[in-house]
Amino acid sequence: MPIIDSQVHAYEANTPQRPWQSVPNWPDHVTGDEMVAAMDKVGVDGAIFISAFSLYGWDASYATEVQRAHGDRLAIVKPVNPDDPAVADVIAEWKRTPGTVGVRIMMYKEGGRSADDPGITRIARAATQHGFPVNILCWDNLEVGTAIIDRHPETRFIIDHLGLLQPRVPPAPAEPWAALPKVLDLARRPNAVIKVSGACTLSRVSYPFPDIWDPLARIFDAWGFERCLWGTDWTRAFAVVNYEQAVEPFLRTDRLSESERAMLMGGACAKAYGWEPTGRAPR
Repeated sequence: MPIIDSQVHAYEANTPQRPWQSVPNWPDHVTGDEMVAAMDKVGVDGAIFISAFSLYGWDASYATEVQRAHGDRLAIVKPVNPDDPAVADVIAEWKRTPGTVGVRIMMYKEGGRSADDPGITRIARAATQHGFPVNILCWDNLEVGTAIIDRHPETRFIIDHLGLLQPRVPPAPAEPWAALPKVLDLARRPNAVIKVSGACTLSRVSYPFPDIWDPLARIFDAWGFERCLWGTDWTRAFAVVNYEQAVEPFLRTDRLSESERAMLMGGACAKAYGWEPTGRAPR
């Protein structure tokens, strides 16, 4: 089974030709070539490349460029805009773009968007029509995220980042797993799977982050490994962990059997997105 990272972000340097819309605390650049090189170093075969909303907004043109160069290793997902009345056409065009495997909605609490928002309904219907899962970022807003999932039972949803608010800089919050009961309750929704992405950023102890395994075990028990998609969320997690540190704990832990590891670190992702890399990292 290939190892597939369910969420990475690659991007060019901030230039007038392709300006960032904000300047996060990330490296000056992690290009597609550099992302694949980082994957090669630790044996990650493929990844779902999520176009970075904080840098490029709704524009996924860089992701499509990278996919053309690394289509054997990377598949791509773009954020889509609920306020765009033509968002269904955007999704239809995205479906025709080589290497695409899904779309994403950003349900930040501060945005105040409700579960019955007409734009979200348009997105859910169009995604279902075109066979795309909807990646949903609803950390710190799980009630609304859950309501969206319940309103659209015919749509497949992929919950980003364990559904838990994750830090961009250390240390982890005092109670990083406080919303875990809500995450466990979400497992009852048959049209949802969950990304176990960015988990290492929730640790309150140093690498290899041993305190993440007890709460993760509760997630695995509730969701089942076939519905849990391991991922690093690199480069957003850059200031907390490097890429190798986000990979190695999952490869080396004795808390997973080999069959569980294979499903968590590749099998569930391949199933959720309907995609596997045709290339492989050096072994």
